[in-house]
Amino acid sequence: MPMINTFGVIGGDERMKYLAQSIAADGYPVCVCGLEKLGTCRGAAECDLPQLAAKSSVILLPLPATKDGLFLNAPYAENEIRLDDDFARLFMHKTVCGGMLQRLTASSSLWREIEPEDYYRREELAVGNAIPTAEGAVGIAIREYPGTINGAKCLITGFGRIGKNLAIILRGMGAEVFCAARKKADLMQMRAFGVQPLTYREISRRFDLIFNTVPAKVLTSPVLMQQTRDTLIIELASAPGGTDLKRAEELHLHVIDAPSLPGRVAPKTAAEYIKEAVYNILEE
Repeated sequence: MPMINTFGVIGGDERMKYLAQSIAADGYPVCVCGLEKLGTCRGAAECDLPQLAAKSSVILLPLPATKDGLFLNAPYAENEIRLDDDFARLFMHKTVCGGMLQRLTASSSLWREIEPEDYYRREELAVGNAIPTAEGAVGIAIREYPGTINGAKCLITGFGRIGKNLAIILRGMGAEVFCAARKKADLMQMRAFGVQPLTYREISRRFDLIFNTVPAKVLTSPVLMQQTRDTLIIELASAPGGTDLKRAEELHLHVIDAPSLPGRVAPKTAAEYIKEAVYNILEE
């Protein structure tokens, strides 16, 4: 990338603070806005929104860019940042990158002209985020499950990036690991990972720990009815998740909703993954 790029980082959580600091450490000028409650951002200049837009050629929005479609996702901003035509107009003729942009782009027709890039869709980000997600999920299990991971009977639903990382970690801790998937190729690959493959028709049995990574209802009533009140279910999939929460509540099962773990458990590492994705977008 040419050194003429000036980055503007707006809103978000701790990931965005680390992102701004990391880009500044690479030698690029960085302006930040909407992170005031996190204190000084090392190496970056604090600006108001119009100043940031005027100074920056590359605009970096958070992940997700918005949670409600009305305001930017900026929990550490002094003031809410409304999404409307005035906000979008600031970034005409800029390179804009953000995460999960559907609701943002629906907030103004001007986004069709700006054509922001969604770094959340990048393969390298998805691969990287699987690591802190798996580690964070195991951390929750260690903290919340009344027994040890060693010797625990664990079910992982889904054998994608997160499922594979979970399988490796849990096996290394001495757990008895079962994985469920639909694809026959995944079921075969599970054997290479040293875990016991199951189809979804075979998961109606008792487990100590269940980690769901599938954003479709796979933990249904027949599965939940086999569990005890000591069973811990960790829901990692994005809303609405894969667990029948109403039925789980009726059965008094312990379900922990834990989406978006990278930003909560490893914001510095997660910021590096975002930076790599953004740099790749700019190079392309």
